[in-house]
Amino acid sequence: MINLEAPRKFRPLVSQAHQVAMNLLRPNSRKYDLLEHEYPKELDMLAAMIDGLSDSGAASGAGASGVRRSEEAEGATVQNGSNLASVLSIMEMCWGDVGLLLSMPRQGLGNSAIASVADAEQHERFDGLWASMAITEPGTGSDSANIATTAVLDGDHYVLNGEKIFVTAGARSDAVVVWATLDKNLGRAAIKSFVVPKGTPGMNVERLEHKLGIRSSDTATIRFENCRVPKENLLGSPEVDVKQGFAGAMATFDNTRPLVAAMAVGCARASLELTKELLEQAGVDIDYDRPALTQSAAAATFLQMEADWEAAYLLTLQAAWMADNRKPNSLEASMAKAKAGRVGSDITLRCVELAGSIGYSEHELLEKWARDSKILDIFEGTQQIQQLIVARRLLGKTSAELK
Repeated sequence: MINLEAPRKFRPLVSQAHQVAMNLLRPNSRKYDLLEHEYPKELDMLAAMIDGLSDSGAASGAGASGVRRSEEAEGATVQNGSNLASVLSIMEMCWGDVGLLLSMPRQGLGNSAIASVADAEQHERFDGLWASMAITEPGTGSDSANIATTAVLDGDHYVLNGEKIFVTAGARSDAVVVWATLDKNLGRAAIKSFVVPKGTPGMNVERLEHKLGIRSSDTATIRFENCRVPKENLLGSPEVDVKQGFAGAMATFDNTRPLVAAMAVGCARASLELTKELLEQAGVDIDYDRPALTQSAAAATFLQMEADWEAAYLLTLQAAWMADNRKPNSLEASMAKAKAGRVGSDITLRCVELAGSIGYSEHELLEKWARDSKILDIFEGTQQIQQLIVARRLLGKTSAELK
């Protein structure tokens, strides 16, 4: 049976993450929301602390672990590992601030791509690298299989050409994991990911976006013009397996989607806790022993939000637990991302409504959490894409059969 309570061995990690969120992230939340694009220097100390935890064998945060499966691991003893530790710590960090978590050095979404696809030699070579991930392109929307950026082998290098947009931490990271196609005629099976170090000739950060939320995290547009990357930086196998299709690349999403779901769960919990305090101060009594229909509209709304939050929380833990136990979790990862993304956005906005003028003003962080949470329902696959993936998995349909 799957035990969806936080394992005892992770409770010290969760407590540490909460202390960091409470004492470092939350106090600087408003500051760097207003100082958009300014690097939060306070995070350097936090990154050094996380490195120390990793060196001592403790689990670390977002992007530090990956979904790596092997036949030998099938049927192994049930375990709670680094994936579950990551989502639990991310929830606490995003209780503090989502944008600051996304700005943490060496904890980029590209690190999850490396963990998911890289071979043993690449894992060792790229250890400690802060990697952002470049997937989205102008005109491709949510269809990652329609990537137009090309990678052409020329001797010992691949030559990359194309443009990537909405690259989280694209200007600050040490390297960018770029998704490109080896041969457009071979379809999605030819899409591979490449680690491109910053400073590589032909790779240029064109601009930083001004955004609704997560303003402390830089979001870049990057152009690649005859950018030469060593062929050893292609993650995983360079062979194009038409039968496997997009499976290798999609393993990255199976890893990152539970992480993004955890971000939404953490941000929503922060909103719920503050809103509950504000409602109690206003004299609204939330009685867990009475049916919602017998209580005030505000109390009934709050109880519904808590129930939705609980469902998102459990789905997220389940997806991470399956990854730790080397079980295919594509369905569960998309379910968690879809549920948590929608619930996170709904909860934070409704909390603003319940708090009235206090929620809408900058007096509290409720309005900021509402702005921050919207991106968590969009990136790493929109709400609609997640629902499509879930439908395909449940109905046994391919992407060609169900669009």
